[in-house]
Amino acid sequence: MASQNKVSLYNQADLKNSSDDAIANYLNSIGFTQKHTMTDTRLALGYGAFAIAAACALWDYKLGFENTKLYTAVAVAVYTLLQGCLAFWIGWVEEGTVYQGTTPSGDQQILIASSSKKNTPNYTLKVAIANTKDRATGKKIFEIANSFELSRSFTEWFDETGLFVPAPFQEFLASSIPVVGKADPKRVTSASQKMLDENPDLMDAVLAASGKTEGEATGAEKKSGGKRRKA
Repeated sequence: MASQNKVSLYNQADLKNSSDDAIANYLNSIGFTQKHTMTDTRLALGYGAFAIAAACALWDYKLGFENTKLYTAVAVAVYTLLQGCLAFWIGWVEEGTVYQGTTPSGDQQILIASSSKKNTPNYTLKVAIANTKDRATGKKIFEIANSFELSRSFTEWFDETGLFVPAPFQEFLASSIPVVGKADPKRVTSASQKMLDENPDLMDAVLAASGKTEGEATGAEKKSGGKRRKA
């Protein structure tokens, strides 16, 4: 069933944010355990910088600048350092990460970062999968097993009214990311094609939004050999 929260099809930030939120909701629902290490670190750096700024304001108000200028100088240096660390963390460590978690089996970790270029309808995911346990010895390790990039159009899981449709989005993740498909094999089937078959008018809207002509078939149609119903 589609989400009841509508977004504007012309607001790319809303399309991306809704899709980002759906990743965590879906993976957590099929047994993945989300880790909040990156988010907690970002919050700690941000709140730490805010606490320093608040302390400076309080010192100045209560004691005056002259009596606290040494402490203020130190606080400014610490604040600058924290802000620099925050910028580095967001830009070079997180790099758009929207999900970090452990697979249901507990022996692999998945990291997903999302992005979307301005004026393009595509949603891009960078996925990294790491082994966290040696299957032979059972010892804890951290070894990148696979990393790849995916890109699909938002029109595949938002209908013509701006409603998010979970089934094709979940199928996209399950069919493209092996550890997700293993945890939810039923979504590896063509859920999106089923939805389009049940609602042929939606195909018209999807094709129009993606700039395809009426005679062009989708990849799912080519695989199944089906044809789009003409009006």
